[in-house]
Amino acid sequence: MASEHPRANLQPLTLHVPEPRFRPGDAVDFATVDVPPAGSARRPDTAEPARDFTELAYTMVRVLDEDGQAVGPWDPKLSPDALRKMLRNMALLRAFDERMFRAQRQGKTSFYMKATGEEAVAVAAAQALDFEDMCFPSYRQQGLLISRGYPLVEMMNQIYSNRGDKLQGKQLPIMYSARDYGFFSISGNLTTQYPQAVGWAMASAAKGDTRIAAVWCGEGSTAEGDFHSACTFASVYRAPVIFNVVNNQWAISSFSGFAGAEATTFAARAIGYGIAGLRVDGNDALAVYAATLWAAERARTNAGPTLIEHFTYRAEGHSTSDDPSQYRSAGEPTAWPLGDPIARLKQHLIAIGEWDDERHAAQDRELAEYVKAEQKEAEKNGILGHGLHQPLDTLFDGVFEEMPWHLREQQAQMMAEEEASGRPWARKS
Repeated sequence: MASEHPRANLQPLTLHVPEPRFRPGDAVDFATVDVPPAGSARRPDTAEPARDFTELAYTMVRVLDEDGQAVGPWDPKLSPDALRKMLRNMALLRAFDERMFRAQRQGKTSFYMKATGEEAVAVAAAQALDFEDMCFPSYRQQGLLISRGYPLVEMMNQIYSNRGDKLQGKQLPIMYSARDYGFFSISGNLTTQYPQAVGWAMASAAKGDTRIAAVWCGEGSTAEGDFHSACTFASVYRAPVIFNVVNNQWAISSFSGFAGAEATTFAARAIGYGIAGLRVDGNDALAVYAATLWAAERARTNAGPTLIEHFTYRAEGHSTSDDPSQYRSAGEPTAWPLGDPIARLKQHLIAIGEWDDERHAAQDRELAEYVKAEQKEAEKNGILGHGLHQPLDTLFDGVFEEMPWHLREQQAQMMAEEEASGRPWARKS
């Protein structure tokens, strides 16, 4: 029988509460971040059992070395044109982010999220996947759409919730949906896309299709139950899916330790489920490309799912509603040991004689002007807060194929009350 009194000969229990290493005002030193040499991680055959390369969940797949050279077995040996395409799409993503961030600050939209410092995660992956593959993004993978050629005007229309918004203003700004571009609707609820991606992948396999799924979430979201449910189903049914965990060190103001980073890597989550796990330098576009291509081949040959941890850093605030200076040191972004993904790919292209500073500066100017022109075109359809851009009675559309009777009654009641108020909004017909 348990004693009613504490046992004097035992140490009292203590609760461990994770604490970030640096707080506002602290000097930053990332010396404890283990960065293995580029090219040191082995590249297993895509048919090799996951249990035979568990060490890849703890090291880091890297291709670009300190001199900008591509080295090691993971070097995808891309052509100069393919490298320049990747660089351009990352630079376009950054230019788009800067323009939309300013639009939010000017009151033209209510909300925006930048991908600064994480451009390689989406852009390089998009280039490694087939266009027909289905992407299930989180809210910082706008680079997928940009890389797949989705019109910037359409993205801006959605951000502005204007007359041109194909989602009719029913999604939070930046929560795009583009089925024709293999881009599943973004949800603000964390990690709901994980079981959806697995279900889609299982359906593709059950139908004998050739398309695979890829899904993204942040490291903090791996604490959600949906993440683990998805891993279980993917493991059991060997679903053709790629799990991408973007470890950018911060989940809004909560550092990665609260999701388990102090105990192990996020790639190590894969080991317990018996699926392939890779930990990748998320600021190395060639490493991201190579890992995604490897995982895609594994999925297409029915060898099962892969979990890729992209070790990167969120260089700016979580969103326009966030002020990172309140919870982390201002020196962190510049001290991050893996550098800037755009600068590193630029360095590589220059090192192999396929690029130079002058062409890069000219490209930046060209892209800035291009994004500016697209913004002007989108703003012809209106901006958020300047009136109701969609007919009011469309509020009930887009949920049911055939609207049920009780919603038709509510719609009619709403329109009657609006007309009685003396300020009726236009109907759709």
